[in-house]
Amino acid sequence: MARRPRHLSAEDKALWKKVADSTERMHTARPLADLPALTAAPPKERQPKVRHPAFQVGQNAKPSAPPHNLAPSLSNSVASQPLAMDRKTFGKMKKGRLAPEARIDLHGMTIAQAHPMLIRFILDAAAADRRLVLVITGKGKHRDDGGPIPVRHGVLRHQVPHWLKTEPLRQHVLQMSEAHLKHGGQGAYYVYLRRRR
Repeated sequence: MARRPRHLSAEDKALWKKVADSTERMHTARPLADLPALTAAPPKERQPKVRHPAFQVGQNAKPSAPPHNLAPSLSNSVASQPLAMDRKTFGKMKKGRLAPEARIDLHGMTIAQAHPMLIRFILDAAAADRRLVLVITGKGKHRDDGGPIPVRHGVLRHQVPHWLKTEPLRQHVLQMSEAHLKHGGQGAYYVYLRRRR
């Protein structure tokens, strides 16, 4: 469908003129003198240019804290325990000058085998009024299967300190420390027991 041109025909113009002539003005015409004079807008004041220093997101932020070590080294964890026994005796024990009165070798056992054996050994040593015993755990084999989650080696080495701090052994253990090199070093623990009451 073709569009009609948008020009007014002669008839439309005549009709519009007739309508426009029949109307009356609503306001009387005001002389131009009464209209406010159009003056040129005042020049805008130039705002001084403020120079901002270069900015980078986060430049004022506090430096991030070092990453948390969720599992501190076992040596630090054991060494940070408060001293509960005589300082002089503890020094002799750490230097390997005290001979353990009994020892148990958990080396090569599973957790299920080692836990009840350790409980029995500590309870028997406490009943026999022994003071210093040696618990050998071994250092553990480093088995990294290359997976996304690191595997902790030396399961018993990590588990024994926890077992010694929990019931039923907690009430008998006075102090625990890594053994001197001549008694196994990091693969063994000295366990100093309380006196029987």
